[in-house]
Amino acid sequence: MRVWGWVWVAVLVTATCGTGVSAPFPATHVDEFQGKPRVIVISDIGNEPDDQMSFVRFLLYSNEFDVQAMIAATSTWQKTVTHPETMRALIDAYGKVRPNLMLNAKGWPEAEDLLAKVFAGQPAYGMAATGVGKASDGAKAIIRAVDKDDSRPVWVCIWGGANTLAEALMEVRATRSADAVEKFVAKLRVYSISDQDDAGPWIRREFPDLFYVVEPSTPTSGEYAYATWTGISGDVYYRNGDGADLTTVTNEWLEKNIRIGPLGKLYPRFMFIMEGDTPSFLGLIDNGLNAYRRPDWGGWGGRYVYRQPYGETHPIWTQGGDEFGRVTSSQDTVMGVDGKMDTSDQATVWRWREAFQHDFAARMSWTVEDFKHANHNPVVEVNGEGGTAPIVMDVEVGKTVTLDASASRDPDGQTLHYRWFHYAEAGGGAGEQLGSVSIAGADGAKAVVTATSACHALWLPLIPCKGDGVAHVILAVMDDGTPSLTSYRRVILRIHAAKQ
Repeated sequence: MRVWGWVWVAVLVTATCGTGVSAPFPATHVDEFQGKPRVIVISDIGNEPDDQMSFVRFLLYSNEFDVQAMIAATSTWQKTVTHPETMRALIDAYGKVRPNLMLNAKGWPEAEDLLAKVFAGQPAYGMAATGVGKASDGAKAIIRAVDKDDSRPVWVCIWGGANTLAEALMEVRATRSADAVEKFVAKLRVYSISDQDDAGPWIRREFPDLFYVVEPSTPTSGEYAYATWTGISGDVYYRNGDGADLTTVTNEWLEKNIRIGPLGKLYPRFMFIMEGDTPSFLGLIDNGLNAYRRPDWGGWGGRYVYRQPYGETHPIWTQGGDEFGRVTSSQDTVMGVDGKMDTSDQATVWRWREAFQHDFAARMSWTVEDFKHANHNPVVEVNGEGGTAPIVMDVEVGKTVTLDASASRDPDGQTLHYRWFHYAEAGGGAGEQLGSVSIAGADGAKAVVTATSACHALWLPLIPCKGDGVAHVILAVMDDGTPSLTSYRRVILRIHAAKQ
């Protein structure tokens, strides 16, 4: 159960758009829900191996989600057919390993329940296939999920074309009042792997209040190399991963660690890159990073900022940033395996790669091993607070806070290793100043954090640095099992100017 007792915003806050002008950041874009995230997958599965790869991983995390629907759709790569039967075959394999998964963790849905949630979108491309009164079974499933008496938002992970979501929105708008449409849209969260048909741009134009994470693109992949999601494994193919470690995304590593057991054997060799669609749901996993709460916080699925890209009619969650003041950007600066500092959008994903790949490998081992012979994630506790929700603390510039994780434990009795670090780029998308901290004891269970400034030094020193700031400190706790597993805790420091 996720509990977050502290409300980040209660009114409209602001974010910097590409022109340097503040853009509305709706308070409804900040999630505080309790329980598992409700999730819908829309996939052009069958067009090439990576969707099937991502679907296998998705099933191995299905105990983390409240799966609402899995929809086979078209895309620019597969325009006239959908393949729900591939989803069903993979779910059948999941059903064979579910008894073993139950030995290692709770909450796995029955295969029969998942099979009942497989649907097809239109077997045709893009907006030309849509129209009022033509809603496909997939579109109807989206409408039913959103209409449930459930306050949790519905995350729509788009791995292919978006026309099934467009159908649903078109049908709702044609049959409901403006207020009802507004409430419907407010419950949606979309993370799209670029634009793989013409429906995504249409949706964003027609429904400007919709929470939408995407790096806009033409459907033909010309801009894919710039997209954050390629940080999952696209280093070689897209030539954009300087500093990234390839070790865990090669077919050789996958052969040894993933292609095992009845489900793992259905994990194919990649054609272009491994699992290009997986970042859409990685951030929803309850690992302690809580990235789903705000895309600018960053996590396994990458980090985004709220701004208006060129060609869009309004701000969305995307890449880029404030190029004038150099205050807010979607890029992370990370030490690469080559010993150099690398700054890129892709780094917001690949910085976590070893952790999320080891996590995947451990879960695949759960399909063939009992609890005693498998590895499981550390359980983190900071300053007496268990769970995974963010911890929020106030501190004055020049003062310290002590963070103590010594009560953390490992379910398998293994030795734990600690790393505290300042995620310097996290936050800032809501108009906050990003503060600076120093950390003593960063490699131990107990760390002392000093607030050194309420804001980073700005690129243009003439711009005043005033008021309070925020700094995100991340604790990564890793065991020494095989594979090693990592759990996290996010501590958000609200830094105030020193009292005179």
